[in-house]
Amino acid sequence: MNVDQTLITKIAAQVLAKLQQSAAGGNDGGDYGVYQTVDEGVAAAREAYKQLRALSIAEREKLIKAMREAAYNHAELLAKMAVEESGMGRVADKIIKNQMGAMKTPGTEDLRTEAQTGDHGLTLYEMGPYGVIGSITPTTNPSETIICNGIGMIAAGNAVFFSPHPTAKNTSLTTIKILNKAIIAAGGPANLLTAIEKPSLEATNAMMSHRDINMLVATGGPGVVKAVLSSGKKAIGAGAGNPPAVVDTTADIPKAAKDIVAGCSFDNNLPCIAEKEVIVVGAVADELISYMQKYGAYLIAGKQIDDLLAVVMTEKPKKAYGINKDYVGKDAQYLLSQIGITVPDSIRVVLCETEADHPFVIEELMMPILPVVQVKDIDAAIELAVKVEHGNRHTAIMHSKNVDHLTRLAKAIETTIFVKNAPSYAGIGVGGEGHTTFTIAGPTGEGLTSPRSFTRQRRCVLVDGFSIV
Repeated sequence: MNVDQTLITKIAAQVLAKLQQSAAGGNDGGDYGVYQTVDEGVAAAREAYKQLRALSIAEREKLIKAMREAAYNHAELLAKMAVEESGMGRVADKIIKNQMGAMKTPGTEDLRTEAQTGDHGLTLYEMGPYGVIGSITPTTNPSETIICNGIGMIAAGNAVFFSPHPTAKNTSLTTIKILNKAIIAAGGPANLLTAIEKPSLEATNAMMSHRDINMLVATGGPGVVKAVLSSGKKAIGAGAGNPPAVVDTTADIPKAAKDIVAGCSFDNNLPCIAEKEVIVVGAVADELISYMQKYGAYLIAGKQIDDLLAVVMTEKPKKAYGINKDYVGKDAQYLLSQIGITVPDSIRVVLCETEADHPFVIEELMMPILPVVQVKDIDAAIELAVKVEHGNRHTAIMHSKNVDHLTRLAKAIETTIFVKNAPSYAGIGVGGEGHTTFTIAGPTGEGLTSPRSFTRQRRCVLVDGFSIV
């Protein structure tokens, strides 16, 4: 009896997948990577890491391909879940973010070996994994960060224990299960991505101090970044930003207006790269504001600004303001309704003119509220942009046709991302060149992270051999 070899291979793969599904789905207490305790989750990830190390780079890339396809195919489901669970953002924009994370996060091709030869032989510099990475993810990007970090960290040869934000845990845990199922179906180890069923601050602290976590990656606000940097472990911190958008007199004003509204309103301003304030040279300010209103911004003034401030921010001691988190990531239409203004859903941004020291300018709102500050010239614009960015070195945007002006701001503000004449999201590969990431490490200097960010350099030396010149 002749049996087709391809059929035999297919059956064997199906049997292996079933066995791995059984192991992942109950025998070790997990549910496709989701566990009851931190110890169980980290132990499962550690075992998966050992299995991943036995695979070739080509086999690892097959797992990445399966993860990409699964994430892309579930982009809409995860986007809907995130908006419903967190109450933040827009489904259509989150779909794009999920898809970009799936398709534009680099894979194993990002790992490049270097060689040095000479009279004394050959030395190789290779990029090796850390082991098990502890990754803290935000409520603003509950699926996108897991897709992006999951692909990048596994491409680098690591396993990952995720610590999702509790307010978006169902979205995050569903994402982990989807990716693990894809890995298993592709013949990879179970539990390369793990988490616990009930994420909490206590669980995050336990993860950060766990002996089997080799590296920490935090995507979130200053508090969580400070915590990982104080952990004693190798850490990558992706912190907050307050990106200014500068417009000078040489800019294409209609295009600048359209781009700024598009970038500011993307996912209701949740991305840390999004335009948070506009600094415009006075000679073109009225024209810019007029065009922004044509492209989906609604202008408020006077008492309306004060009323909105009272809604979305909370006054604190010493006249400082905090963010009312109930309004983070809400639609512009909803924000305006809170001060008695009714507008159609086509309105995507709340626009207002303010002074440079207004709380809307100083604080990172993460809402589609866009203050516009007029200045006298490009010198004042650059000075103010640097000031309100607060030294985060995260993102800045400029609309100008003057190369000298663009160069001056780029050098002065020193941000990780500098976008010229485009919406802010071009800086993470949406409509622009370059890879996508949702972990932008300004505080620790890795910048737009990729698989190589999650590796450590290893040196292999062969003395007096294999130097052929």
